[in-house]
Amino acid sequence: MKRHSFRDKIRYRFDNFMSRGSLGLLWILVIFIVVAVIAISGLITLLGFNDGDSIFNLMWDSFANIINAWVPSFDDGTLGYRVMMAIAALTGVVVTGSLIGVVASAIEEKFIGLRKGNSQVVEEDHLVILGYYDGEHTLLRQLILAARNKPRTIVIGSEKEKDDLAEYIRDNVKVPSNIKIICRQVDPLDPVSLEKLSIATCRSVVISPTDDTRTVKILLALIDVMKKYQITGIDVNAIIAKEDNRFPSLLAKQHGITVLQSANTLGRMIAHSCTQPGLSEVFRDLFNFEGSELYLIKLPGQENLTFEQLTLRVEGAAPVGIMHDDELRINPRRDQVITSDDEILVYGPTAASARLLAQPACSPVPFIRKYHGQDEPTNVTIFGNKSSLKTILRELPDDINQVTLVNYDHYNQELIQSICDQRHMKLILREGDVRVESVLYNLVRDARHVIIQSNYGDEEEADNTTIFLLLHLRDIRKKHQLTFNITAEMRREKNQVLASDDDNTDFIVASNISAMMLAQLAETPQLLGAFREILSNIGNELYLRPADTLECLGEHLVGELRQILLEQGYIFLGFMKADGSYVLNPSIRERVTLDEGCSLIVFGEY
Repeated sequence: MKRHSFRDKIRYRFDNFMSRGSLGLLWILVIFIVVAVIAISGLITLLGFNDGDSIFNLMWDSFANIINAWVPSFDDGTLGYRVMMAIAALTGVVVTGSLIGVVASAIEEKFIGLRKGNSQVVEEDHLVILGYYDGEHTLLRQLILAARNKPRTIVIGSEKEKDDLAEYIRDNVKVPSNIKIICRQVDPLDPVSLEKLSIATCRSVVISPTDDTRTVKILLALIDVMKKYQITGIDVNAIIAKEDNRFPSLLAKQHGITVLQSANTLGRMIAHSCTQPGLSEVFRDLFNFEGSELYLIKLPGQENLTFEQLTLRVEGAAPVGIMHDDELRINPRRDQVITSDDEILVYGPTAASARLLAQPACSPVPFIRKYHGQDEPTNVTIFGNKSSLKTILRELPDDINQVTLVNYDHYNQELIQSICDQRHMKLILREGDVRVESVLYNLVRDARHVIIQSNYGDEEEADNTTIFLLLHLRDIRKKHQLTFNITAEMRREKNQVLASDDDNTDFIVASNISAMMLAQLAETPQLLGAFREILSNIGNELYLRPADTLECLGEHLVGELRQILLEQGYIFLGFMKADGSYVLNPSIRERVTLDEGCSLIVFGEY
């Protein structure tokens, strides 16, 4: 092997030094100036051109001539002195030009670094979002709404360059003056890169919904940062889609991490919405920060009141439950007595909107329960097969007696059959090319409810498949005058807009619902248990109940409706008219008229 020469080694060291950027070149210029000053001053002294000046004066003159690139005049010293100073001036031309270039380059490098978002964040009590993806703005919008005009700092760490990300947000999200958005370019999978977001001083971290593998890696990177700096007391919220990819619960609890299974959540919402057209819109209103949402509050004078008395005296919000001894109970017993230490779960526009009236808003209303018979059995046809199918089957209402799966891939068929047997539902498996109109018609002609599940994988491709099937189902329904309703799952919000029509199709948008729930948990982590109960067939669920079956037709005060429904085991939230429009959280003193076709929006166990 050829040995490296001394020249090669010097050149190698010089190249390494220069690779440091402007700082390396600046040090070379400093060394060059020092050497030049010493050399010129020494030559003037050795050759006797100093005319009696001390070495220090000569060094100062040399330095000044190099920096200023100033050529001495004819009267400035001896000829030899003027020649040496002229050499210093010529050297100064090179040095000064290089120095200006180095300084300009250093400033430009700093600006480039700032534009890329490489600087450290120095904030406290801020909220950190990891990841920001094209077309997905719901999470940021919800967190802005959650601030409720209060000052809030949101730090976004993304792989996009700072300027590009900031411009993208400005073009798509309206940011009010009370919100400060700070963008930084980071690698969410690199713990060292995450440190610049000041994780130790933030209030919570939200991982923008992405694929499961990436989410898990980001969580592990966060855990590494939290261990390194012994960070405690912050909430970390994330979404995992597939149940098979669930994050270890012990590890999550140890580091304050809340991980929601979006497949299960979406499956429950689809199951609840498919037989109750319009319910998906109510779900979105329940989870987002526009209008009313759930709050845990205390009211002066709440002690010693029963939940029924409280329900008839709270104005500005609807009482939903009680937090007693750190246990949240939605729709508690009517006679449960509230203590001064209890927190009340209310549904209202703000936490401060609820107030306790001195007297009940209305007089007691006699109620006689009439028998209306059982709901007629019905059937549902499901297109698409993914892991949430098990959840949908478990969560379908009790009046479903038949389930038809189209082009089922027979994965876990024994488990699917077992679930249907336990729910007393007949399972039918059918095959057919859904691209052929006659085949599609035969698949849905006897259906009462149709569910289109989105497949995992490429989101655009999955939404394209859903849109294609949805358009043809609408066409068949209209052409053959069928009456089935459609519940479609979409992956991207922009694709839902393209497929929207006036046929009241219920859309469940995966990214939207996930973002809304993440925002809710980032703002109020204590509501996790409430959301899990609402989206489960165990405990209280969100229902649309026909007004006639609950003895609520005609004109009533809202306070009277609260009382009538409470006696039947329901919490009154609002009502939906026959045209699909609805009102949530009406005033307790408001008088409303409910006609045939109106439904009541309630929490209940059945």
